[in-house]
Amino acid sequence: MGSYGKLATRVLDTDVPVMVEMPELTKGATDPIPLGKGAVYWQPPEQALEKVKQIAWEPSTSNYGTHEGLPELKDALTKKQLCQENKLCNSSVMVTAGSNQGFLNLVLTLCDVTDSVVLFAPYFFNAHMSFRMTGITNILVGPSNPKTLQPDADWLERILSETKPTPKLVSIVNPGNPSGNCIPEPLLKRISDICKKAGSWLVVDNAYEYFIYGSSKHSCVEGNHVINLFSFSKAYGMMGWRVGYIAYPLEAEDLRIQLLKVQDNVAICAPMISQHVALYCLDAGHEWVKNKVKTLAKNKELIMKALSPLGEDAVIGGEGAIYLWVKLPERYLNDYEVVSWLARKYGVVVLPGSACGVNGCIRITYGAVIEEKCDIAAKRLRNGLEELVTYGMVE
Repeated sequence: MGSYGKLATRVLDTDVPVMVEMPELTKGATDPIPLGKGAVYWQPPEQALEKVKQIAWEPSTSNYGTHEGLPELKDALTKKQLCQENKLCNSSVMVTAGSNQGFLNLVLTLCDVTDSVVLFAPYFFNAHMSFRMTGITNILVGPSNPKTLQPDADWLERILSETKPTPKLVSIVNPGNPSGNCIPEPLLKRISDICKKAGSWLVVDNAYEYFIYGSSKHSCVEGNHVINLFSFSKAYGMMGWRVGYIAYPLEAEDLRIQLLKVQDNVAICAPMISQHVALYCLDAGHEWVKNKVKTLAKNKELIMKALSPLGEDAVIGGEGAIYLWVKLPERYLNDYEVVSWLARKYGVVVLPGSACGVNGCIRITYGAVIEEKCDIAAKRLRNGLEELVTYGMVE
């Protein structure tokens, strides 16, 4: 350690984000195509971008906004989205600089460093990092159904009743990241009931609520122990604008006050210009989003075909979000090596599953590239997997 002194143990003990590792991991790749980044290929609606040009010159855009969010945006979210669409009519809204910041706000507000918390593997790596970075080391990682990747509710019921003190918070993502699985409403309600009975908070990340395929359906659950997270990033192509929001129990006034403390110290408010873009995106309507999501069907089909060399049981999930969870052949537990090899030799970048708590797997994203680019990536991926299965990682 240099003369500048020691660094915080809680940060040193947190894994380097896999997205930060990717440039080094994929060094030497020629014309790499991103199938690992959780993003979509589109931008916000044109009418939203046109309107925001005028807002940029408003003095209020360059000033601090209210901690809870632009009043017009909060009102639109509370009335239009939460109550009418998500059936969350007893929830209040706090706008954050992306749902990742929203999750961090919740961890700082709800959890002490001595608390235990629950995730299900494969988990969203940023959630795991938020716990570790805030000093929480007792992270209980629960199993998922190996065939569906649905959270194991029986395990959850047992662990919440047997662990003393009771775990403070249970975190799930619906539809799943990295799995792409969509949690059926009966299972979601059962998980909620288990948390309520145990006295644990349930935090549900709904970032991919509009990314549903086939007969699957996204649903929300509400209660005085439930907090929902939402995001504009993927639905409206606003990844870089950084707008998300927390939907928390309407009656929880003390929770609101504590969230405001955290908000004031973490971000003060989400960027004002970004909040205006979000408001204008709502004007474009959810049909705009759903039409964009429909364009991903071909991408998903192309990638599914590319994965066929691994066998029909290798791909799990995928009924929602923009992800496919893929099991590699058993001899490839070191998925980081496979990811690096695919990037160097075949110019296709995927995410190692071990970053999400499960070795020997990869997460593939099919939302970040247009169909023509996805077609090229799929051919590269298939060629790579055929070689992997037949000959191994030949350099």
